[in-house]
Amino acid sequence: CHSLRHRDRRKDSIDARSVGSRGSDAPSLQNRRYSSVARIHSMTIEAPITKVINIINAAQESSPVTVAEALDRVLEILRTTELYSPQLASKEDDPHTSDLVGGLMSDGLRRLSGNEYVFSKNMSQSQLAIPVTLKDVPPSIAEMLNDEERWEFNILDLEAATHKRPLTYLGLKIFTSFGVCDFLNCSEATLRSWLQLMEANYHSSNSYHNSTHAADVLHATAYFLRKERVKSSLDQLDEVAALIAATVHDVDHPGRTNSFLCNAGSELAILYNDTAVLESHHAALAFQLTIHDSKSNIFKNIDRNQFRTLRQAIIDMVLATEMTRHFEHVSKFVNNINKPMAAIEETSMSSMNSDCEGQSNIGNSPENRLLIKRMLIKCADVANPCRPLELCIEWAGRISEEYFAQTDEEKRQGLPVVMPVFDRNTCSVPKSQISFIDYFITDMFDAWDAVSPKTI
Repeated sequence: CHSLRHRDRRKDSIDARSVGSRGSDAPSLQNRRYSSVARIHSMTIEAPITKVINIINAAQESSPVTVAEALDRVLEILRTTELYSPQLASKEDDPHTSDLVGGLMSDGLRRLSGNEYVFSKNMSQSQLAIPVTLKDVPPSIAEMLNDEERWEFNILDLEAATHKRPLTYLGLKIFTSFGVCDFLNCSEATLRSWLQLMEANYHSSNSYHNSTHAADVLHATAYFLRKERVKSSLDQLDEVAALIAATVHDVDHPGRTNSFLCNAGSELAILYNDTAVLESHHAALAFQLTIHDSKSNIFKNIDRNQFRTLRQAIIDMVLATEMTRHFEHVSKFVNNINKPMAAIEETSMSSMNSDCEGQSNIGNSPENRLLIKRMLIKCADVANPCRPLELCIEWAGRISEEYFAQTDEEKRQGLPVVMPVFDRNTCSVPKSQISFIDYFITDMFDAWDAVSPKTI
């Protein structure tokens, strides 16, 4: 009753003002506002999560008490903003996992005044080698590249043979095999120049995030793209976008995490508002470098609309490598790809039929193709633990060294230590890798196996 009386008073006040303005030729400002509000309230703008909450609320009305209480808990979880962020156990349970996950998935918004860190950029192109054609590759390197379609391909041997320039050589081979120059309508000389430009902007001083890592991710990306189910789900633009994204996904990486840059108040963190700082920088710089130099601009001959589509796909894949949304990407992939495929396989087995067409159709919607591309580059980016043991051990040592160096610098500058477990004097590298595998790798590669079976 109180609500009705309140509503009547509001209506009366509006009517009184409306009557008072009838003598004027100009429409009442209040009337215009009232009609605008009415139009807004008549719109049906509703987010999917709101629809879910409304359905649960309606279901509660006719549910037993125990079910209604359980649904209350569901609603409490759904109303949080971090639906895909897991809740870690206490640091005492597993400090290796806690530190590693916290360091990789936190945006590091712990501020200390007076501290600033601006990394030195490796932008010089004076050390670029003279471009080589694929036919001019030295025999020893060409022999290595003949093996590049195998998962066991040894990228570290290529790193040594090319004097830390594996990305250009491997890129030439892979981009040629996928017909990238034909698709982009660019010459091989332009592609060579672009690959060298990208490689020159990786920091060779980084033990892990250097051009060898980029070449390794490019290799894994190409390997996945050749899998039958992936090929049936993606078109050539998707393939080209994936190969380019893999090549540039860590360009100009400073060898420090996003948390470090945010805590230090770096220029990049300020520029990108402490959000996906490095990933935003990698994507933006890759396009800046490419478009700035005509002889390296692999996009200069393609249609504007095609460029926009390709650019958006590349940016989306590079941003997908940011770890704070890891569980969101994996969960969406499982719910939209794995579960429907499993249902089709179960139906096919019960009816003694093989519904390959139904499985391939799952990946043909734009949304699902997006999820496949994101999952593809995510798996390629952290595939080191899935490589042959000697490569796995070497990569583990390299990433640990970067984390040790970051911890050392945090202590020197008085910054928050993001991953205290990565102290070079006390850290157990095997334990840290086992935590990473258990927490990030196993479930993700189990899910990826649906579209890229028998990856390892």
